[in-house]
Amino acid sequence: MKLVSWNVNGLRAVLKKDPSFTEIFADLDADVFALQETKLQEGQVDLEFDGYRAYWSYAERKGYSGTAVFTRHEPLQVLHSMGRPELGAAGEGRIVALEFPRLWFVCVYTPNAKNELLRIDERMEWDDAFREFCKGLEVGTTPAGPSTAEAKPVVMCGDFNVAHNEIDLKNPEANRGNAGFSDEERGKFDELIDAGFVDAFRDLNPDARDAYSWWSYRMRARERNVGWRIDYFLVSESLRSEVRRASIRSDIFGSDHCPITLELDEED
Repeated sequence: MKLVSWNVNGLRAVLKKDPSFTEIFADLDADVFALQETKLQEGQVDLEFDGYRAYWSYAERKGYSGTAVFTRHEPLQVLHSMGRPELGAAGEGRIVALEFPRLWFVCVYTPNAKNELLRIDERMEWDDAFREFCKGLEVGTTPAGPSTAEAKPVVMCGDFNVAHNEIDLKNPEANRGNAGFSDEERGKFDELIDAGFVDAFRDLNPDARDAYSWWSYRMRARERNVGWRIDYFLVSESLRSEVRRASIRSDIFGSDHCPITLELDEED
């Protein structure tokens, strides 16, 4: 089972680039393809792929945020929020969660803490709520109440807007305390890992350096590979042995992020 996640930073723009999003989508040939930062409102693009169903979460604010999932497998149910309207990032289209017979698949676009950590309090609330949401899915509970009697593992992916450890960004000392590498954000990611989720890429590649998924558009950062790894696939501990491959496709352009992929064993 092949899964792909990509922060496209504006899907309409990526559709017009060469190669276009549709070509990249076909090339990657995923069973499930998750997008973040689509920056779309409903009806702004007419995008269909043979054999896939599409599920979109739109932000109330135009041209902002947004997530989507294309899947070859029909889900049992789809959630478009964590059911926490009081969160500062609620209404920004940051979640698409699909329940499949075997597992939950969660696409997330985590709020940025902003310069000088102006949004750090909201970010901390979001991180706590997201962790609780994913742990709830594991035991068969959704924001609307019980979903299935059977507990299911979770695969989550997306732009988590944090470099977890020093190995995950080019210049850790210069960025310590900045948004995306603050003690607060890294601590919340620790809590997510400690709650029973595995960073698939780092688990398979514990010593891999210079492996990044996002680069600033400034100062030829991508050309010089001055980047950050802020896009992740995390899986429930029970799926750890089923992870076959986790890759960062830095050879694919079109956004300031590149796609990441995860391959799991097929169900027996």
